[in-house]
Amino acid sequence: MKKAVYTILTVSLFYSHVNAQKDESNKTMEITGHVMMDSGYDFGKMDPEWFDMMRPTKILDNEGNEFQNQGNVFFGVRQSTLSFKNYFDTSLGTVKTVFEFDLVGSGKDAGATAFHLRHAYIKFGKFIIGQTNSVFADMEVYPNLIDFMGPNGAVFTRNIQIRYTPISTDTQTFAIALERPGATGDKGEYGEDFVYASVLDDVAFRFAVPDLSAEYRYTDSWGYLELAGIVRSIRWEDNNNDAYDIHGSTTGWGFTLSTKLQITKSIIFRGAFTKGAGIQNYMNDADADVGTKRQYDNPLTPIDGEAIPLIALASFFDINWNKKLSTAFGYSIMDNTTTDAQLSTAYKTGEYASINLLYSPVNNLILGPELQWGKRQNNDFAGDPVFGLSAAKGNVGEDIKIQFSVRYSFNNTFYKNH
Repeated sequence: MKKAVYTILTVSLFYSHVNAQKDESNKTMEITGHVMMDSGYDFGKMDPEWFDMMRPTKILDNEGNEFQNQGNVFFGVRQSTLSFKNYFDTSLGTVKTVFEFDLVGSGKDAGATAFHLRHAYIKFGKFIIGQTNSVFADMEVYPNLIDFMGPNGAVFTRNIQIRYTPISTDTQTFAIALERPGATGDKGEYGEDFVYASVLDDVAFRFAVPDLSAEYRYTDSWGYLELAGIVRSIRWEDNNNDAYDIHGSTTGWGFTLSTKLQITKSIIFRGAFTKGAGIQNYMNDADADVGTKRQYDNPLTPIDGEAIPLIALASFFDINWNKKLSTAFGYSIMDNTTTDAQLSTAYKTGEYASINLLYSPVNNLILGPELQWGKRQNNDFAGDPVFGLSAAKGNVGEDIKIQFSVRYSFNNTFYKNH
């Protein structure tokens, strides 16, 4: 797989030197993307599987300990991206398809240079069907950073969806979508390492309906203001034939208010405020959507689930000093209101900050350094007499990383009859 990916990148770079024509109404295919090399020094407290990015959730392990106590140099090309866009004339009008990937391995490939799908969708008329940015996410909030992750307190996910955009003008946009559901849970003191772990054996999530998301954006000469929202049903079923019946449901919900303000010709502000519960997997860097809570007055169902409330903020500035030099800097935070049965090792608060100085000597080429900081605050656990666990104060971990990157972007367009 890796060899095939590198071959495709090489071929696309070759074609990017072909002179594109300017008649965009006749284009049939675009090959775009960038080749990017990242290097830097992590001062030693990040999960090795996420060595080349700043993720507050990965500063401490599941035991609340730092991963390393010595710094590491890193090099990589995992942010390199390749995108294919095709245009087809049909009786319904033009149909557009997009297929895009990068090399940032995730899941079982976390930490590796491996195929990672970003976009795979069909667009025709007012509909988009496939995987692309969630309607709940505002991608323009992201500043001109070279860190792969960026602000942890921003909404960001790519999801499989059916999207309908009835309004799309120069000043107003409204879209609504049905999106693929999903969630993760934190068993807390009922986890596999505890005596009562069997209570939650064979309890599994069930998603009977898709997530519903919507956004409205107003655009003017000063920038734009966007309000987006989401609602979701999260259910769990008990398939264990024991004395307990641990089934239930909760509702995940959230809204985000975001903006991009053109303060001056050379200064742009990007910001977002998000509030909700049970929507952690829509955030850029978060943990469980559902936490456990005790209800000992119910002998049949002594444990229930609760959508974990969150509040998040992202605030960044982009400054163009001149045609070749630019800076992006800002701060982001996300805070969870943990449930009563989550442990002291549960993720509560994450903070992120960064600043860079980027240089563009020629068109499409950007290089420069970036300083990144992250902090993770774990939960304060009160303890429960039933388990004989003592109270514990949540752990705190911080990390600093310096990164230097070089990125060259390319774009080649093919046209009819050429």
